[in-house]
Amino acid sequence: MAMAVAQHRVSTSGSSSINKHLDASGKYVRYTAEQVEALERVYAECPKPSSLRRQQLIRECPILSNIEPKQIKVWFQNRRCREKQRKESSRLQTVNRKLSAMNKLLMEENDRLQKQVSQLVCENGYMRQQLHTVNASATDASCDSVVTTPQHSLRDPNNPAGLLSIAEETLAEFLSKATGTAVDWVQMPGMKPGPDSVGIFAISQSCSGVAARACGLVSLEPTKIAEILKDRPSWLRDCRNLEVFTMFPAGSGGTIELVYTQMFAPTTLAPARDFWTLRYTTTLENGSFVVCERSLSGSGAGPSTAAAAQFVRAEVLPSGYLIRPCEGGGSIIHIVDHLNLEAWNVPEVLRPLYESSKVIAQKMTIAALRYVKQIAQERSGEVVYSMGRQPAVLRTFSQRLSRGFNDAINGFNDDGWSIMNCDGNEDVIIAINSSKSFSCTSNPNNALPFVGGVLCAKASMLLQNVPPAVLVRFLREHRSEWADFNVDAYTAASLKAGTYAYPGMRPTRFTGSQIIMPLGHTIEHEEILEVIRLEGHSLVQEDAFVSRDIHLLQICSGIDENAVGACSELVFAPIDEMFPDDAPVIPSGFRIIPLESKPGVIIIQSDTKDSLTTNRTLDLTSSLEVGPATNHSSGDVPSSQNSRSVLTIAFQFPFDSSLQDNVATMARQYVRSVISSVQRVAMAISPSGLSTAVGPKLSPGSPEALTLAQWIYQSYSYHIGAELLRSESLGSDSILKNLWQHQDAILCCSLKSLPVFIFANQAGLDMLETTLVSLQDITLDKIFDEPGRKALCSDFAKLMQQGYAYFPAGICMSTMGRHVSYEQAVAWKVLEADESTVHCLAFSFVNWSFV
Repeated sequence: MAMAVAQHRVSTSGSSSINKHLDASGKYVRYTAEQVEALERVYAECPKPSSLRRQQLIRECPILSNIEPKQIKVWFQNRRCREKQRKESSRLQTVNRKLSAMNKLLMEENDRLQKQVSQLVCENGYMRQQLHTVNASATDASCDSVVTTPQHSLRDPNNPAGLLSIAEETLAEFLSKATGTAVDWVQMPGMKPGPDSVGIFAISQSCSGVAARACGLVSLEPTKIAEILKDRPSWLRDCRNLEVFTMFPAGSGGTIELVYTQMFAPTTLAPARDFWTLRYTTTLENGSFVVCERSLSGSGAGPSTAAAAQFVRAEVLPSGYLIRPCEGGGSIIHIVDHLNLEAWNVPEVLRPLYESSKVIAQKMTIAALRYVKQIAQERSGEVVYSMGRQPAVLRTFSQRLSRGFNDAINGFNDDGWSIMNCDGNEDVIIAINSSKSFSCTSNPNNALPFVGGVLCAKASMLLQNVPPAVLVRFLREHRSEWADFNVDAYTAASLKAGTYAYPGMRPTRFTGSQIIMPLGHTIEHEEILEVIRLEGHSLVQEDAFVSRDIHLLQICSGIDENAVGACSELVFAPIDEMFPDDAPVIPSGFRIIPLESKPGVIIIQSDTKDSLTTNRTLDLTSSLEVGPATNHSSGDVPSSQNSRSVLTIAFQFPFDSSLQDNVATMARQYVRSVISSVQRVAMAISPSGLSTAVGPKLSPGSPEALTLAQWIYQSYSYHIGAELLRSESLGSDSILKNLWQHQDAILCCSLKSLPVFIFANQAGLDMLETTLVSLQDITLDKIFDEPGRKALCSDFAKLMQQGYAYFPAGICMSTMGRHVSYEQAVAWKVLEADESTVHCLAFSFVNWSFV
């Protein structure tokens, strides 16, 4: 009833205004074209005007003076509704087109798989028939199963007709790989296709060389996609240079090019690769755009450069891109990479990098499809970056960091690099580039030449049982665990002001804190670009109010543990805090590449027991000969039990010619300290460090974790006459597990003049608020307050005499400065297996808690 009364009031009060828009028949009069145009102009500026704005509109526009504000409000509501419906309709149409194209792609893939199944069934039947034929010759059978790749002699580049026949054959072989069953494709492990995936990925199961395949939907035109992919150095981080030597037209508007390509080596332990190829670009009858490529035979083919001796000529088997336009826009793209990387001339430990189709898939095939999709999303506005930077600018910075790091690792002669005082026995290689200058990308006048040049200290080492993604995440998030702030400050000061402050730098205290400011990331977060601010404070009073912070531009990739065969990298370079677009950078960092070993074959002959604790890990080439794989004895441990990866470290430092020797000494010492820190980190995060009998040592000269756990457990029972762990039957693994999970904080310290901690269980690490890596930098006296230190000193003689001691309730300190209370502490001597040698002292803090 109340609602009816209200409606009646509204109708009576507004009757006069409504009548203005009613004609004789009682219908609303349409807005005039001038009125609609005026309202559209306002809507373009403000789709949702307030009541004051609508009243102002009526006053400013005479043509709207006869319309009530309420009526204008309704118009804007309807206009917003129409706009929303239009956008939703457009979005649904786009989604529908994408789904239709993806459905077509999946149907084609299903047809291809059906053909592959049929072919395998026929081959299986043929093999069964051969097995049941008694008189069949084994030699004939082996000959029937061999698939040979036709070889072509190098033809005269001035004879287009001769090369056109190679181009046509390359096209046919490539198309059979891209859409047919020329290669036995299997799905890429760990990358299942789905509605949210970038594409469909496959690798070769058994063929000559290594091959990978990808197909997906990209919202770009075919010609644009081809233009992007042909510019290989722009998206393939391992591509050093691509040069087209000869180009001439072919039929149907196509072109034939003779291309020379140089690729970076991934580590310091193997030579780089180069290729001499024919590239054929053409359009098919169905409108598809094709770019296919293959090597021209002959090891001496192609240009001869000054750095040719640093490259190994590898082979490209028919590969390329098939790009088909879709109805309504966009393209379906098929990518095939098929290579023979000549793995015979690298150390045996590195051959998995050159014999694995997964590596090719990750580094080339998947990277190409992701890059094209990244460009498409940036153009559509789906990718948003911070700090107001354009995507192209940030992408350029990422490429410059990666290229600079690859350049440091490879050290090509034609770039000006030379080895400094290397006798072959050095664990850290020092290379110098006296001609190096860092020219800005947009303004050459802002180039930053150095009087002496740039010095690079680099090394490679083998890691075992260390997940690359976990290690890179730790190095990224805990920089203070391995980095020296003063070295960062030296490099930053050299770049910023052209001053060479080493060794007389102003003293600075590094707080250990870092602030990560994200800039952008790729579509699947496989690579992150960010700025790191390291906080520092001057120890000189006159500089107390001057900021000593350092800014680093950094890219981090491969931090996803679920990624298959991904390379993990952390590359950074000091940069001015204003972050100009043309800022010079000298990158340094880490690269960790997982190695896949063939099941049942051990690929490391040297003793790996101490591989994580001695510098012998750096000298991989001393025990790894280049040549055919050797047979190993039956006593070898299968490599499948241990995951291996190669870590490459490279740090660059600008220097003045007068300080070259000083900088070289500093660089060598610094890289060695970084290696030592990384080894400790690797031991701490290794899954085997606390769970397997073959775990690494806790520190140089100490026993393995399982052995130390047994000594702690047995010594406690020996001295105190009670059980530390409440369990009747404990195996060696169970002792370590129970000790690690014990509720009381258990710590072990050395018997040096200044005792330092060498082990702690999880509760001990929590109590001290530290990690296994940082634990070894904490001395015993630091954790006690003054009364606690006095009690320890008074009872220390008793502890050493009778083998144990009890301490009353007290207070100790964590590494973060927090007070920790405990009800009781027990200390005892940890005896080795002979029960006569004291290895260390153990402490147990009972019922501890933060105050």
